[in-house]
Amino acid sequence: MRLRLTEFRPRTGPHEHRVVQPRHTLRHTSLTAPEPIGLLLGDHDGLNRLAGLFSFAAYSRHTIVHVPLRDGVPPDEGWGQHVDLVLAHHSYGLRPSRWPELRRALKAGAPLAVHTDEARTRRDADAWQQRQRHADFRDELRHATHARTFFLFGSRDAFALTAVNLAYAAGWGPRQKGVAQGNSAMVTGIWLKDEPGGGHPYEVLVCFKPYPPYAHFKRPGH
Repeated sequence: MRLRLTEFRPRTGPHEHRVVQPRHTLRHTSLTAPEPIGLLLGDHDGLNRLAGLFSFAAYSRHTIVHVPLRDGVPPDEGWGQHVDLVLAHHSYGLRPSRWPELRRALKAGAPLAVHTDEARTRRDADAWQQRQRHADFRDELRHATHARTFFLFGSRDAFALTAVNLAYAAGWGPRQKGVAQGNSAMVTGIWLKDEPGGGHPYEVLVCFKPYPPYAHFKRPGH
């Protein structure tokens, strides 16, 4: 996939950061943070581009991926407060409390075009699933919510798995029953590292939803 991005090189103190954003807003995609269940609603374009952004993040250990989802069209269903999305590797050491300062420094970005490698992404997603069966498996997505932003911290393989699942949702979501009438359809999810103390597992439901007016939308094969 070819991604059109905007690249920023802000400084905070002595440190320079690399932050990228999609060049164009994902207009019909929205996200609410898990408390403990969040909701990601997107059309084919939004879910497909998010899959590409997760794939890019998987192989960009020294880059923060920022997706300003609050700028899109508010959906007509769902729950909770809408949030932006930030992806960063565990090793980057990004603290959510520092994000507002960094976000304010995102000025004078430069256009950037990148290509993702779907075959490599699939291989790394499969590797994650194989390792998940081991008793000492610890490679999970960590999460935090701060300043109306949902942060996901992960590894190459964990981001690759999420990319594959989002691509699946983009492809199979339009085939689900009821979507031609504007209903959302749950296709997959983003499963997160559980918080201590038990309770319901934290997760984000990934749902396909066409954008209105719904008369424009036809299920594949119809």
